[in-house]
Amino acid sequence: MTESTDLGAEDRKIVTLARSARARNGVPEGAAVRDETGRTYVAGTVQLESLKLSALQTAVAMAVASGATSLEAAAVVSEAQTPSDADRAAVRDLGGPDTPVLLAGPDGTLRASVTAG
Repeated sequence: MTESTDLGAEDRKIVTLARSARARNGVPEGAAVRDETGRTYVAGTVQLESLKLSALQTAVAMAVASGATSLEAAAVVSEAQTPSDADRAAVRDLGGPDTPVLLAGPDGTLRASVTAG
């Protein structure tokens, strides 16, 4: 496992923001994405009767709705061991296949760093 402190400052920031969103909202996942201008978008899991989105899908949607045209990086904090295919697809749609997707555990420890592929 890799400590989140092994990441660069900007990647540590989105992991911290994702972790905070998860804890603050009491949701299964928290996520954050950084767009091409350096702006960040933070979200938690959405589980409504008529709408279910992962935290990362929600963060990507927020970026798109705010006018982002690309992503530099994405982070999700979850109990999962790997980012889901659906999460990677959402990041890929906006950021492209080489966009890094960081997955950290609830304690902030980096579990995986993959591309949106």
